[in-house]
Amino acid sequence: MDNVGILRSLYDAALTAAFPDGKFASCLPAPPKGRTIVLGAGKASARMAQAFEAAWPYPCEGLVVTRYGHAAATQQIEIVEAAHPVPDKAGFDAAERILERASNAGPDDLVICLISGGASALLSLPAAGISLADKQSVTKVLLRSGAPIHEMNQVRKSLSRIKGGRLALAAAPARVVTYVISDVPGDDPASIGSGPSMLEQQNADKVFSILERYKIEISTSMKDAIAENCRLPYQLTENDVCVLATPMMALKAAELRAQELGLGTLILGDAIEGEAREVAKAFAGIARSVSDHNVPATKPCVLLSGGETTVTVRGNGRGGRNTEFLLALQLALSDLPNVAALACDTDGIDGVEDNAGAWFDNGGLSPATLALDAPSFLADNDAYSYFSKLGQLIMTGPTLTNVNDFRAILIR
Repeated sequence: MDNVGILRSLYDAALTAAFPDGKFASCLPAPPKGRTIVLGAGKASARMAQAFEAAWPYPCEGLVVTRYGHAAATQQIEIVEAAHPVPDKAGFDAAERILERASNAGPDDLVICLISGGASALLSLPAAGISLADKQSVTKVLLRSGAPIHEMNQVRKSLSRIKGGRLALAAAPARVVTYVISDVPGDDPASIGSGPSMLEQQNADKVFSILERYKIEISTSMKDAIAENCRLPYQLTENDVCVLATPMMALKAAELRAQELGLGTLILGDAIEGEAREVAKAFAGIARSVSDHNVPATKPCVLLSGGETTVTVRGNGRGGRNTEFLLALQLALSDLPNVAALACDTDGIDGVEDNAGAWFDNGGLSPATLALDAPSFLADNDAYSYFSKLGQLIMTGPTLTNVNDFRAILIR
């Protein structure tokens, strides 16, 4: 198997481990006296709904919202689609209907919440005094700011009538059981999709500090609305949580596949954050050490990592954090012919483009590669165009799961 085939094999193993199929059976609750109401949101939520229906031997009903193009076939649970990462009216309408269904749950009902990454944008129900346009405006600036996901989600919760546990509050006194597929560092259920079913006290001062740090200006009336919305009661009925898939599960599956192929492995971490091009420089240093000294791993080997890097957008090009990471990595390792690498988002969409990510193989550098001015592409945040010109984009389409970034650096 050539280098690119190996890298794709590792990515495929990681994706398989991230799917919800077959994972509900071991953590199903007892059936309720009343209804089973399934509510959810996220890029993996449609596939989660499909897998839940397959595992649940009783009637159920409900509604989940996923990203456009990420729907799956279900029989009892309604699937609707909305915009991501900037929310739209479809997400607003879906969130309103989901909150209404939760509010109508009775004490004998069971509310199943299916939450995955992407729910923050898809459940776009602004708090009182905040408009959808306000949320869209703040989201657009945050996405370009380079803010890490936990800070973005703190802001999103403060703007929302449904996130930060408010969905579970609406469902009380019904029992709530939450299933999550994690896309966040640390796998905290309160952070995944901004935790619509996980009650968490909000701190308005922290939110204002984040907005100030990234120079995001909001009106006085919006500040007042955030402050009021952060006054959240703590009482909540029973809420069990089951984690179906995590970044580390995906990395462990890729590690096993690499070992089957006779490669050494080193997992650098499942919660890597930071500016994509800076993370690439750090990883390039590790790869160079392996190549030159067999430290901290012995070649042939593969360095695996997950998490969610960020990109501070300064140029006018196309690309997501994975292609940006990969271009910066190739620039840093351009003199090493024994290195190949892949970086992809496990949801199949890198940023807002149509690719999952990209790959490079320094052992097969072509005249076309050498002719391109790679630093200029990186300076313009245009990694998509760079890898597109080389035919090295990875196209999977929506995978219907999401455990965030997957990176593999192969060193021969």
